[in-house]
Amino acid sequence: MSGLYLHIPFCKQACSYCDFYFVTRQDQKAQFVEKLINEIHSKQDSVYSQGIIETIYFGGGTPSLLTIKELSSILEAIKSTFHLKAKEITIELNPDDVSKEYLDGLKGLGINRVSMGVQSFDEELLKFMHRAHNANEALQCLEILSLSAIEVFTADLIYGNPGQTLQMLEKDIDTLLQFDPPHVSAYSLTIEPRTRLGKQLELGRLMVPGDEVVEQHVDLVEEKLKRAGLFRYEVSNFAKPGREAVHNTNYWEHKNYLGLGPGAHSFWWDENKQGATRWSNEANLKKYLENNHTKEIEKVSLAGLAEERVMLALRTSKGFSLCELKTRYNYELSPGQLAYLERMAFEKKLVMEKDIKLTSKGLKITDAIILDLLTA
Repeated sequence: MSGLYLHIPFCKQACSYCDFYFVTRQDQKAQFVEKLINEIHSKQDSVYSQGIIETIYFGGGTPSLLTIKELSSILEAIKSTFHLKAKEITIELNPDDVSKEYLDGLKGLGINRVSMGVQSFDEELLKFMHRAHNANEALQCLEILSLSAIEVFTADLIYGNPGQTLQMLEKDIDTLLQFDPPHVSAYSLTIEPRTRLGKQLELGRLMVPGDEVVEQHVDLVEEKLKRAGLFRYEVSNFAKPGREAVHNTNYWEHKNYLGLGPGAHSFWWDENKQGATRWSNEANLKKYLENNHTKEIEKVSLAGLAEERVMLALRTSKGFSLCELKTRYNYELSPGQLAYLERMAFEKKLVMEKDIKLTSKGLKITDAIILDLLTA
């Protein structure tokens, strides 16, 4: 079983925190759709088209800048190339692109999950993030979504912003919960070097909140979402039972996935299951349109995959088992690593039962625990 990721690189403007590949000119959209369809067809009768595709994810960029007709053409190409038995087809969208007619069109194409980038309902924070939408557009979009035939929708929130108080964050969460979302992704603001915020930080023009403030934000998010029936199943993802993202889980559980479009990443197990290959299309639309783009390819050993599996699994509520590491990766933790896990269990930062998984206390310092474990 595997998944497809399609990177749609177009955006109306550059968000201040985003380091995903995008372009703000849209005059080559039709040409891009044609090339994407060609790339899909190029996988016909290959190893990638032999298995069953269970999930499709339209990411970006802003996939909702594509018309229903363009999305239909892409999905038709996928159906004619792959064995599709889709449990989940997701599209990311921005609030300013949404209408009832557009959502009806998505539903008609078989798209059953929508991911909306709200980020905040605070006008000043939206300006700080350089988002294309305003708070009123987000509210209107959520209203339309909650009444639509789309089976699952999820909304993103960003906390830990400079100047964002607990009261501001609580207002954002309460506003979102009015629409009874089945899934919420809540991220701490991460400032990447090549972004607008990264440049401001480098120049000393930005003061980021301290760890204590961010921890208070994390606690508030988890507490309020849990009270609303949304449980944390991954560090940044909360869902009602049965509404967890299927496609994203593919990444965390090392299932095969194929990325299409400029900047898209792929992961595929080798035929003998003794390792895997990871690669990405060059993040360059001009070269992609000229059929002149290259791929960055990385071979990953079983030992490397095992360590990566530990890292990804500890970010989820499922965790990992020692049995899985042995049977799937031929990997065993060292005595030092086992002793470290026992110490973390004693400190109530994780539980060691059939599966090894972090507690709420441990999830607050996930990265530190993972680093200490892998270097123990």
